[in-house]
Amino acid sequence: MYSNKDSFIMQAKTFYGLEDMLVQELKQLGASKIIKKNRAVEFYGDLGFLYKANYSLRTALKILVPIWHFKAKNEIVFEKEINKIPWENYFYNSQTFAIDSTVYSEYFKHSQYIMLKMKDSIVDHFRKKFGKRPDIERFNPDIKLHLHISNQDVTISLDSSGDPLFKRGYRKSHFEAPINEVLAAGLLNIAGWDGKGNFLDPMCGSGTLLIEAAMMALNIPPQLHRKKFGFTNWKNFDLELFNQIKDTRINRIKDFSGKIVGYDVSNKALLCAKENIEAADLTEFIELKNQDFFTSKKEQYPLLIVFNPPYGERISIATDNFYKNIGDTLKNNYKNVFSWFITSDLEAYKKIGLRPSKKIKIFNGKLECRLFQYDIYEGSNKTKNNKINNSGNLKFKI
Repeated sequence: MYSNKDSFIMQAKTFYGLEDMLVQELKQLGASKIIKKNRAVEFYGDLGFLYKANYSLRTALKILVPIWHFKAKNEIVFEKEINKIPWENYFYNSQTFAIDSTVYSEYFKHSQYIMLKMKDSIVDHFRKKFGKRPDIERFNPDIKLHLHISNQDVTISLDSSGDPLFKRGYRKSHFEAPINEVLAAGLLNIAGWDGKGNFLDPMCGSGTLLIEAAMMALNIPPQLHRKKFGFTNWKNFDLELFNQIKDTRINRIKDFSGKIVGYDVSNKALLCAKENIEAADLTEFIELKNQDFFTSKKEQYPLLIVFNPPYGERISIATDNFYKNIGDTLKNNYKNVFSWFITSDLEAYKKIGLRPSKKIKIFNGKLECRLFQYDIYEGSNKTKNNKINNSGNLKFKI
C-alpha cells in the first residue's frame, strides 16, 4: 500500500459532460499529470491528496486507485493473473469486501461470471495463506473493489470513496426523482456560479440545487456531513493526516452576503426541501417560497437562474405550453439574467420561443439530457453593447 510520501495514479469518475468541470476542480486542488477521459479524469497525488480529493471534489462520483493491471483474452489467463495479486497487502481477512465491474470486451461477455471468478480467487488466496477467508458483503462492505475490462485490458482498483460521492449526507427527503448532487454541482459550475450575486431555482423540488449553490458560495466541503469513506478501512489509513486535511478545508469556509431562493408550487416539495436544507445546516442562507414561477418577477440583482424542470420522466406535464411559459416568463419578467435549465426533452428549446446561447449534452445517469442557456437582455438594441457576467450582472461598456 502507498504511504503519504508516494505519488500514485488515481481516477475520478463523473457524469458525461462534466469532465471539464472535474479537471478544473482537480487543478484548483493541486493534482498533477491530469488526463481527461470519457466520464473520468486521471491524475496523480499522494495519500493526503486522495483524502483531500474525496473530501473536496463536487463533481466526482467516486475515486478509484488502480492496484493491478494485466491483459487477458480468456478466463484461464484472467484467473492466472488474478491469483498473482497479494490481497493481504490491501485488506485483512477479518474484513468484508464487495466487487463491482465495468466490462466492455469481446472476450468477456458475462460480467457477473468474471466477477465470481475474481471473488473465488480472493477467498481462496486468504484461506490458503491464513486459514480464514474474508466474507462478502454486498451493501456495506469494508473494502470495495472495482474490476474494469476494456477488450483485453484488465484493471483492478480500490474504491477509495466507498458510498458514491453524491451521497453528501444531507438528503433526508426527496420529491419526484431529485437531481443527483454531483450533477447539480456540475450544472452550477458550468453556469458560472461563484457565490457572487444571487441565485434562484424557480422549480426547486427537494432543494438539491439550492443546497449545492449555498455550499459552493460558502466554500463548504461537499462531504462535510459524511461519516466515513472507503479509505478509512484501508490498512494504510492515516487518521491524523485525514483530520488535518478536514480541518484545513473547514477553515476555508467563508461568508456569503447574497440571496439563494427557491420557488415551488408544491407544498410537499417545499417541505422536502426544508428538511434537506435543515439537515445541511443551511437554513439561514436559503429562502423558500410557495411561488409559481410563471407569475413571478425578478426580485434580486444581479441574478443567476439554474433549474431542473419537471420533464416527462419525472412528472406528467403539458409539454408545449409548459416550455412556452418558461420562455415567456424569462423574456418578460427576468431581463438581464443568465438562465439555465436541464431537460431530457431534446426538442424543448424549440418550444421556448427564445434562441439558446448554449446547448450542452449531459447525461443524468443513463438519461441523455441537454443543458440550455438563455441570455435575457433589456432591449434588443443593447445586446451589442452590453454583457452579462456569470453571476447575472449586467455590465455596461463606457
